[in-house]
Amino acid sequence: MSGRANLIVIAAGLLALVIGVSVFTVDEREHAIKFRFGQIIKSDYEPGIHFKIPFVNNVLKLDKRILTRTNPTEEFLTIKKKNLYVDFFIKWRIEDPARYYIATSGNEEAAARRLLEVIKDGIRAEFAKRTVQEVVSAERTEIMADMLETARTTASDFGIRVVDVRVKRIDFPDKVSDSVFARMRQERNRVAAQLRAEGHENSERIRADADRQRTVILANAYRDAEITRGRGDAKSAEVYANAYSKNAEFYSFFRAMQAYRRSLGNENDILLIKPEGDFFKYLSNKQGNSNP
Repeated sequence: MSGRANLIVIAAGLLALVIGVSVFTVDEREHAIKFRFGQIIKSDYEPGIHFKIPFVNNVLKLDKRILTRTNPTEEFLTIKKKNLYVDFFIKWRIEDPARYYIATSGNEEAAARRLLEVIKDGIRAEFAKRTVQEVVSAERTEIMADMLETARTTASDFGIRVVDVRVKRIDFPDKVSDSVFARMRQERNRVAAQLRAEGHENSERIRADADRQRTVILANAYRDAEITRGRGDAKSAEVYANAYSKNAEFYSFFRAMQAYRRSLGNENDILLIKPEGDFFKYLSNKQGNSNP
């Protein structure tokens, strides 16, 4: 290979090296900050390929994703100076890379410690305004909402956005657990007794209304039955009257036969009556009529 060819190869290699150290890429999951002799030049890079001046500019990349940090169990005091053991975690992300670098030098561990201190101050402030029962009851959501708002305001000063804060666990010291749980049981028993009393009252009211409706229904049914029975008796009397008016002798004979069937021939029955009375008139008359 000639000397000219060597120079071309060397020049191409130097050019590739210069281009290599002059180009940097930014991933969708990253922030990038470009410096010039330690001074921030630009921090709002979009994902893609970008350029820098070798040996003059350097680039620092920061995580753009949501980060999570869990705080170990710590003691906090309520308004009545009761100790509570609290575990919590925070979720945060870098929102302003330049401000974040100025506040923390780009150190994620230092940023997490500062955030934890902010959250702990918020917890202390909120717990100090409430009793144990208020802390462990439904007000916990309100506490976390207020604390999250305060933390976001403070964290924005060093380029961080607090995404969420959650209390994982709240425990009591052994010496107060029994008294706290006893008061909670008493409160639950009181609510249960109130609900039972309200249920009993509703039950009595429903039962009384059902009894009233039953009485009304039975009365109406009895009335309708009596009306129907009266109409039936009237119709029966009308039929009997029509039959009697057509053939009084036959009607009398038919009634007598029915009476004989119901009264005579039953075992152990005793009938005391005069043989010459009207009851046996059809049995004593050989002609089969009521005339002697």
